[in-house]
Amino acid sequence: QVELVESGGGFVQAGASLRLSCAASGRTFGSLSMAWFRQAPGNEREFVSSINANRYTDYADSVKDRFTISRDNAKSTVYLQMDNLRPEDTAVYSCAARAGYMTPWSGAYPYWGQGTQVTVSP
Repeated sequence: QVELVESGGGFVQAGASLRLSCAASGRTFGSLSMAWFRQAPGNEREFVSSINANRYTDYADSVKDRFTISRDNAKSTVYLQMDNLRPEDTAVYSCAARAGYMTPWSGAYPYWGQGTQVTVSP
């Protein structure tokens, strides 16, 4: 069992930055693949970024070159640095974890946090 707790969301203006954190507990963090997903009102959940145990990363095209995922295994925490935020980035951001390879498919992740709201005004 893995418990995930996100933090760092907020209300910002377009062009600003935020850093989301996701603290994990309950299983050896270093072996997990971690991912961030987001869901805006009326939209389906969409993949944002992922990082595996070897620190290989993947990004959705919409956030590439603006968002950076990283992990600190000593703190059992994964981060999402979000720069140059846009109004279309407004969503609830959730982190997810799974044993094994990383994937953009949300259905592959058995462990989820409660989500944190990010709102970007024009």
